[in-house]
Amino acid sequence: MDIVVVLNLVGGFALLAFGGELLVRGAARLAGLFGVSSLVIGLTVVAFGTSAPELAVSVRSALTGQADIAVGNVVGSNILNVLLILGLSAALTPLMVSRQLVRFDVWVMIGVSVLMLLMALDRKLDRIDGAILVIGLLLYVIWSIRASRREQAALFAAEMVAPAPAGLPNTLAVPVNLALVAVGLALLVWGAALIVAGAVAIATWMGISQLVIGLTIVAVGTSLPEVVTSVVAALRGERDIAVGNIVGSNIFNVLCVLGVTAAVGGQGIQVSEKALTFDIPVMIAVNAACLPIFFTGYRIGRWEGVLFLAYYVLYVIYLTLDATSSAALTGFREAMLWFVIPITVITLVVISFRYWRTLHLESRAAASGSAEV
Repeated sequence: MDIVVVLNLVGGFALLAFGGELLVRGAARLAGLFGVSSLVIGLTVVAFGTSAPELAVSVRSALTGQADIAVGNVVGSNILNVLLILGLSAALTPLMVSRQLVRFDVWVMIGVSVLMLLMALDRKLDRIDGAILVIGLLLYVIWSIRASRREQAALFAAEMVAPAPAGLPNTLAVPVNLALVAVGLALLVWGAALIVAGAVAIATWMGISQLVIGLTIVAVGTSLPEVVTSVVAALRGERDIAVGNIVGSNIFNVLCVLGVTAAVGGQGIQVSEKALTFDIPVMIAVNAACLPIFFTGYRIGRWEGVLFLAYYVLYVIYLTLDATSSAALTGFREAMLWFVIPITVITLVVISFRYWRTLHLESRAAASGSAEV
């Protein structure tokens, strides 16, 4: 094995660590400078930046006559974002979830996924569909920024506290922190490319098939910017950025990546039967699973993170069995359909019901206490 391969891996991980630190630090400071919450910065600047590789891949595919690749790119990334990245972040440290995220942004994430499915029923996303998605992105960003500024202003007014002044004059602070974000993103993309190249070389040297390499190493590699950013943000205590990055990336992937790709692709984006009947519904189900988990205490616990990680492993196993036409696929599918998924659904329903019942009892106790006074 060539020493260059090892150096690529070591250098790639170093670039990821440094780039993630710069990105999260710059993004957190920008939130204060612009008077918006860290959540909105995570949902917009950080999410859109870390999804830049998916946008580049999809647009390049459209310009070379392979726009249909964009669907697999977006769907696969969105599933990975929730199951792997959010799962890993929560498994490392429990994440608190903003109420705004549960009340609005998660619903937007689910809504745009369902919209994608409805648009794809004719097996194609054309330029009109693409234009609608891009307009939806612009409206979402404008609404998020305005809502956050109103919320921050109301908070300052209620506490009679003015925003803390930045350490540098605003004329300097804004470009400096934008530069931190830009450099951080560049280092993340560069580091991810080095790691993918090194990992593919090692896997090939070990005799692992190109198919398995594509389903695992390359798929994870293109999402390494999101992985590192969310993990670093979680460990630094910027948990709004960690969760907002995932939700925002999923929204961005559908509205911008698919929207722009459909708009620039002359023939639009073709949607395969398998994507329409399996992959897109799985993406919607994964997004919808965030609601009960986020809502119960507005917190993602470690065990819920481990649950997401376990489902990602099962998803990769399914893809591998399906791609290799393995005889074990039927048994695996039936086990998932009749055992694993129903147990998970029942567990989430029971947890949600118990949390709702606790809130109901607490509100009744508070009401009776105030009545006695």
